[in-house]
Amino acid sequence: MVASAPNTNNQRMPLTPIFNPGGDDRIENRSVWFGNTTNLMQLNDVRYSWAIGLYQQMRENFWIPQKLDITQDVTDYWNLTPEERRAFEGILSYLTFLDSVQTCNIPHLKSSITAPEISLCMAEQISQEGMHNHAYQYMIETIIPSDKRDQVYDFWRTDKVLSARCEFIAGYYQKYIDNPTKENYFVALLSDYLLEGLYFYNGFIFFYNLAARMLMPGSADIFKMINRDELSHVRLYQRLIPEAMKTFNYSLDQIYEMFDTAVKHECRWTNHIVGNNILGITESSTERYTKYLANIRLRAIGLEPLYTDAKYAKSPYTHLEKFSDTKKEGSTKANFFEASVTSYMMSSGVTGWDEI
Repeated sequence: MVASAPNTNNQRMPLTPIFNPGGDDRIENRSVWFGNTTNLMQLNDVRYSWAIGLYQQMRENFWIPQKLDITQDVTDYWNLTPEERRAFEGILSYLTFLDSVQTCNIPHLKSSITAPEISLCMAEQISQEGMHNHAYQYMIETIIPSDKRDQVYDFWRTDKVLSARCEFIAGYYQKYIDNPTKENYFVALLSDYLLEGLYFYNGFIFFYNLAARMLMPGSADIFKMINRDELSHVRLYQRLIPEAMKTFNYSLDQIYEMFDTAVKHECRWTNHIVGNNILGITESSTERYTKYLANIRLRAIGLEPLYTDAKYAKSPYTHLEKFSDTKKEGSTKANFFEASVTSYMMSSGVTGWDEI
């Protein structure tokens, strides 16, 4: 099924000028793409008020990795099994890749946005992705022995499964850079949604699972913060994708195929690095969880779930909820995956596993 839109897909995506004195910033004439913006940040009156609220939440969630104590993790690292240490290192390498390509990719997509309030959210996302890389490096340089750090940084080069995983993700982005058509822009935008909404979460689960067993608590605290940042990015794309579906030509079959392919790649990678070797995680639970997430992400953009079996209706990891939550007195709760939050401040919690 193909949905029609007014723009021809093989045309190049226009870039927003640095300054366009002949632009029109009136609210009624504003649009996410293809607008005639001056490119000035006029934010008192905005068309997309949700973007201002989201930006404020993203700013309130500001944090610094070095303020989180991971000294116990240095000792706990040696209490992990060899399989757990391999997973710890491999997942850090993979997540470093994800946020690295996002830091580089988002500016290319942002350069065609003509609503300043949305551009502002994407600018904050770029900052957060860079800071996440800083957090991963903080963990690697503090916890992992010095003679193994280069192996972690280069794991994507030496591990064939991870190398293929990275090339698959980056390929969608690179295709748009090499050929910046409207069709490739839509695909890259949807790929961002898959990355923010699907690719991180089996990695998060691994660290929360360790915390549930009283291991690596500092690492889990760092991932709580990264997790909440990623949820704000998910919320951004849950707004942008439906707008894009009204603006660009697209195929529903293509969307479902991209989701299904992403699920298969994510399961393959997680089974490769974790498999059935880590207490509390199995290949079966990985499949259930990944397909469960995919269904949630599809519903959030107004599409029907892809996986209809009842076993994909609930997360197999609800017992880990307390390890994903920084519970402090007076904290504001947030839906763990849908990111329906009212505050992202450092003290706020993330809950709601059963409702996604």
